[in-house]
Amino acid sequence: MSVLAAIAVLALLIVIHELGHFTAARTQGIRVSRFSLGFGPVLWRYQGAQTEYAVRALPLGGFVGFPDGDPDSEVDPSDPNLMKNRPLLDRAIVISAGVVANFVFAYFLLVAQASVVGIPESDYEPGVAVPEIVEQQQSPAAQAGLEAGDVIVSVESQRLGEGRDAIRALQARIQASPQEPLALTIERDGRTRSFSVTPRNEGGEGKIGVLLAPNGDVQRRYPSGIGEALSAGAEQYQRIVSLTAEGFRELAANFRESADQVAGPIRIVEVGAGIAESDAGSLFRFAALISINLGIINILPLPVLDGGQLVFLALEGIRGRPLPSKVQEGITQTGVVFFIGLAMFLIVRDTANLAVVQDLLQNDG
Repeated sequence: MSVLAAIAVLALLIVIHELGHFTAARTQGIRVSRFSLGFGPVLWRYQGAQTEYAVRALPLGGFVGFPDGDPDSEVDPSDPNLMKNRPLLDRAIVISAGVVANFVFAYFLLVAQASVVGIPESDYEPGVAVPEIVEQQQSPAAQAGLEAGDVIVSVESQRLGEGRDAIRALQARIQASPQEPLALTIERDGRTRSFSVTPRNEGGEGKIGVLLAPNGDVQRRYPSGIGEALSAGAEQYQRIVSLTAEGFRELAANFRESADQVAGPIRIVEVGAGIAESDAGSLFRFAALISINLGIINILPLPVLDGGQLVFLALEGIRGRPLPSKVQEGITQTGVVFFIGLAMFLIVRDTANLAVVQDLLQNDG
């Protein structure tokens, strides 16, 4: 059920994105011929008065189709309600509406989380918790003897503070010390122990192979009213947008080192399933995070994406006429091939990294 919940979240966010395009077009009287969730063979189809609604086999996205480029369309090419015959601003609104829908929906998801699950209030103690050791046999942390459940209380005899500030301070010290031994003091089962960990060098930064978390619990309380729920949602929204933007900046600046962190649909569903199983209430935040990511990705100025279509509009405004259709089609088809290839690569990679697949391969070996 947790996997189905994660798939449902991803599908809902795609629907929200496409509904943004669809609603912006219909409210302006622009003709829409198709509304599809997914790509490939049709699994379900309904023909409305003006629009065909469909669910397709490959849930890698969705699309809103217009009769402009449909050779089978019976609509007069000079019809003022065709997308191509509308002013640039009208078309820009339609193209941008999917991204806007994702951003707005993410905010209301966070407001809903505050209202339904509660507003988090931290009760942190000094130190940084280690909930998981990555690469159990090979990471510097594992080789040094650290275990999941440990709490790091000091590094090089400097005591750590509380919460996220303590995590950032520890991360900064580790990243600044590639191939240099670090003395860590940890608490385990009520006892204090000392370890020496030598971060490995990854792109000039030190890594020890652990997940870090605040040391303590997070309590939740219900908001006193809608105003507090809106405020709490806005605070969470600002934090997620800031962290997401920073992640994209890091990916662009250090693509070689950060590329392995790019997740495809399989990995997203796996993470979502884990969240649904351990803390269903956090699905709101997970969905908001993915929705914001979808919005940012779609606004990138790349072919096929909404940002690429806005670039075509900008060039049309500068030139006074659109790019030749063959040029646009060539650029778009190149983008389609690239993104299909990227999607397939991520699916294969993430599937191979699933725990159940790893266990199967190890058992076969």
